[in-house]
Formats: sequence, C-alpha cells, structure tokens
Amino acid sequence: MSDKKTVTSRRGMLKGAAVAAGAMSVPMIATAQTTSLRFQSTWPSKDIFHEYANDFAKKVNDMAGGKLKIEVLPAGAVVPAFQLLEAVAKGTLDGGHGVVAYHYGKNSALALWGSGPSFGMDPNMLLSWHNYGGGKELLAEIYTSLNLDVTSYLYGPMPTQPFGWFKKPIAKVADIKGVKFRTVGLAVDMYTDMGAAVNPLPGGEIVPALDRGLIDGAEFNNASSDRLLGFPDVVKNCMLQSFHQSGEQFEILFNKGKLNALPTELKSIIDYAVQAASADMSWKAIQRNSQDYIELKKQGVKFYKTPDAILRAQLASWDKIMAKKGGENALFKKVLDSQKVFAERAGQWHNDYTVDFKMAYNHYFGKGAKKS
Repeated sequence: MSDKKTVTSRRGMLKGAAVAAGAMSVPMIATAQTTSLRFQSTWPSKDIFHEYANDFAKKVNDMAGGKLKIEVLPAGAVVPAFQLLEAVAKGTLDGGHGVVAYHYGKNSALALWGSGPSFGMDPNMLLSWHNYGGGKELLAEIYTSLNLDVTSYLYGPMPTQPFGWFKKPIAKVADIKGVKFRTVGLAVDMYTDMGAAVNPLPGGEIVPALDRGLIDGAEFNNASSDRLLGFPDVVKNCMLQSFHQSGEQFEILFNKGKLNALPTELKSIIDYAVQAASADMSWKAIQRNSQDYIELKKQGVKFYKTPDAILRAQLASWDKIMAKKGGENALFKKVLDSQKVFAERAGQWHNDYTVDFKMAYNHYFGKGAKKS
C-alpha cells in the first residue's frame, strides 16, 4: 500500500471514530429531571416566618443544582394553617413549615416542643435535647402512634416570646382573670388555669378579633411578626418576658413517602439545609426583631416587663398541667421525663458557665455609663 493510501485510510478511520464517539455521547449530556415539591407554610405571605420558610427552600434549591425544587405557598393557599399536618401526611401537600404546637389537638405531648418553661432550657438547649437527647425519636414515635406518615425536622430557635398584648397593662395575677385571650398549644392550659378565657386563633385572625373586641389580649411571637400583623394598630401595651413559650422552634414537615423516594444525595442536602437555615434564621431574628422593636416604640407601643409574681404564677400553673397531662397521657410523661433528665445536666452547665451579659450591656449603655 502506498504512503498516500495509508494516510487517507488513517484519516477515514479517525473521522469514523470521531463520528461514533459523538453519537455515543448524546445520551450522556441529557438534562437531569427536576423533582418539584409543593410546600405550604402556616404563615401569612408577608410574615417573617414565611420568609424563613422560603429561606430554607432557597438553600435546598441552590444546593440541589436543579435536581430538586421546593415551592412554598402561604397559609390557606391549599389548606387552613391548623390542617397542615394532615395535608402533608395524606400527600395533599409534599411538605410544610410551621410549629409543633399547632398539632396540640392530636396529642397534648406535641406541645412540649415549645410550650412551657422546658425545665429552664432556652430554645437552643431544647433543640439540643431534640437532636441529641432523644427528642427526635420521641416525636417520631408520637407521629407513628397517630398514623401520620410524615418526617419532621425541627430547627430555628425562637427568641423568648412576650407574655402578650393587652388593652390595659397586666400588673398583677388577678388582672388576668376574665380576660378573653388568644394563645395556642399548652399555653392554652396555662392561661386558662390563670383565669383567662382562651381562644386559640390562627395568626391571621388575631388582630381582627382584637379590633372587633372579640378578645381583650393576645400573644403571637416576636416584634417583627407582631408589628406586621398589626398589633400596634389596635392595642398599645405589650408585656415582655414569659414562660408560656420560652423555648419554641420551627418544624419543617415532609410527606414520608415523597422524602424516602428521593436519592440519598438530595436527602443529605435537605438535612444540611435544615442546619444552615437554623443558624441563618437565628441570626436574622436578632437583626430584624431588634429593628422592629424600635419601630414599635415609634408607633406608640408601651412595653412593660412582666412582673415576677406573674412569671411565678405561670410556673405554678405549669406544674399542675404537667401533673394532669402526664397522668392522662403516657407519651406526655415520657417526653417530660426525657426533657427533665437532659435539662438538669445541661442547665447546670449552662447556668454555671454563662456570664451575665446584662452586666456588660449596662456597663456600656446603661444609666451612668461613660459616654464617648
């Protein structure tokens, strides 16, 4: 064979190989299919809580690189806020964002993730108990006992919630008697024991009820949400500090079947997105709540520290609630016992190690502080 024929032959072979390789590569560059999940929150669309729900979804969507997309609808878009759990369990929704206390009517033990003083634990310590002290397994046990096919992720330690908004300041325990009041979860039992007539309204119905005089007072959660809901437009007195919900956190719900159908990689992304969103939410809350606290004052709201006598009355009421509910509900007692063991150890460490930050704050900003 001549050199010319050899070169031509080799060129033909290379060209054929390139065409073949190109044909083989076509299936390999096909776009991965996107799994879309429809969520609903239990919050109005403008509330900072709905913003937190969207923050979590964005973290998942960004990390998933087009393989998974979560869309979050506001409260009422598909089902009422208090029907979220059933909707997710049945698959009407793929997931949701809310708080465990909203499911209180299913099993009173569910309210222990946030309601009451939590044996002196702050919200971050309660999340520590949940993730490392047995709480996660207990919550799953309760949902299983209710035949609810959901997977729950708890995150986002909430700042201590105010005692409530009132038309008149609450100066003593006797002032609570006969007050028509809104709260949720086991706080319903606490305020009822203290003499209030309680109505557990969803967030969006609170201010209209206050405006129409259907209730005399209410609590929701924080300066940002309370301001957006319109509390300062109808009442001007807010009592700060309380044990009714001093350790609450958010819940991200998934339909268990939908979650289990996802590949391991996407389930890991969800897990880590929960952790990232928890930290981000706690930082954002400090920024926004402190700003809105200033704005509420500008709107003429007067803030009062809840008297210690009322705080002690809350603890006394809580003791009765624990004894009663624990005697009626074995799971309630099981959760309490687990929390108590963890809180005794973690609380001693926390209280012994934590410095009094108020001392430093007053040194720089309190009365008599040196002005630079």
